[in-house]
Amino acid sequence: MLVTSTSDAETALAADLGKSAIESWMTEIGFTIGQIDHALDHLDHWARPRRVRLQMTLRPGSARIVPTPLGLVGIIAPWNYPLQLTLAPLVAAITAGNTAMVKPSELAPATSAFLADRLPAVVGDHVGVVTGGVEPTSAMLEHRFDHMFYTGGARVARVVATAAARHLTPTTLELGGKSPAIVTESADLRIAARRIAWGRFVNAGQTCVAPDYVLVPRHLRDGLVQHLVDAVGDLYGPDPSASEDYGKIINTHHLSRLVGYLSEDGAGQIVIGGSADPDRCHLDPTVVIDPDPSCALMTDEIFGPVLPVVTYDDLDDAIAQIRSRPHPLALYLFSTNDDQIAQVTARTTSGGMLVNHTLLHLAAEDLPFGGVGESGMGAYHGQVGFDTFSHLRSVMRRPMRPDPSLMYPPYGPLARRLLRRLF
Repeated sequence: MLVTSTSDAETALAADLGKSAIESWMTEIGFTIGQIDHALDHLDHWARPRRVRLQMTLRPGSARIVPTPLGLVGIIAPWNYPLQLTLAPLVAAITAGNTAMVKPSELAPATSAFLADRLPAVVGDHVGVVTGGVEPTSAMLEHRFDHMFYTGGARVARVVATAAARHLTPTTLELGGKSPAIVTESADLRIAARRIAWGRFVNAGQTCVAPDYVLVPRHLRDGLVQHLVDAVGDLYGPDPSASEDYGKIINTHHLSRLVGYLSEDGAGQIVIGGSADPDRCHLDPTVVIDPDPSCALMTDEIFGPVLPVVTYDDLDDAIAQIRSRPHPLALYLFSTNDDQIAQVTARTTSGGMLVNHTLLHLAAEDLPFGGVGESGMGAYHGQVGFDTFSHLRSVMRRPMRPDPSLMYPPYGPLARRLLRRLF
């Protein structure tokens, strides 16, 4: 479907999010094809029973872990990557042998229509596609699934988890949060700025693992900010609204939310960007300095093309600022100092961590992708995704003989002494 209908998928993504054809390929279509190819290449290995060594007291015998399908999986997808985040979990679910019911986001209507039209022809009765808004989603949540997979915000995640709990349905929740990027003195500021700007402003900032704010040493702030300004110009030209490579905000509601963040008291100084066009759902890539820690830009997940730059005094201070917030989905560190890398790794918690770049850890096919705490629970991609949608069944086998009477009552003095040593 993805190979033969690439141009139709690109057209749908352009209509919903203003994505260019190459961005649609890199972040959605090609990405998902890669997930499928990887699963097909490794499925025999993932599905094979896994031998487990038995301790001496349980021999003779053998033990295996046998992956078995869970049954029916429910997948509720978001609007920001509406193709990838519908199909990548589905790949893992059907690879593990399940049937599925998928709910693309109604906020990305063109992509949702594309999936509803094309997917049934590929997967037949094995996968059902639910379309529409709140009512179909609510009805879906009333159904008894064997596993529920949700990608989106924490508020709706609580609704999904509550509904699933009524049926004791296990859930995987892929959420978000304020993912920080720490820039240290050992980093190349120009390269760091370009990589941060790309990670922040791809898909117009509507990426759950985008760097949500930057922490930089106080004396390096102005230098990094200038490199960020230069990077925005290099990526999207003097007028980002005319760039073919810069997307749009999903709808006017979210554009108003972002503009409201920028106009709030304490939102800081805009050094580039800030211009909005409601008719086109456009907001320029925006960099802000000196935001108040209590303003919405620093308390909410921004989920748009706005990047606050915050200073710190030393690495302890940067780590303390990160630890004062809920665990993020991603953490980015720009450093060439092994001690700094080890310290940040050991003293922070996040769903994933990437050193000296942004976003790319998602493309590592065998790295688990998922959050921790407020940024989610559970993970997928690669074998971890196969295991997420499998019941890892314990199977043990014993021969009929020998059958020593030592194991069974009545236990005499000798049997008690031997059994204490054996167990």
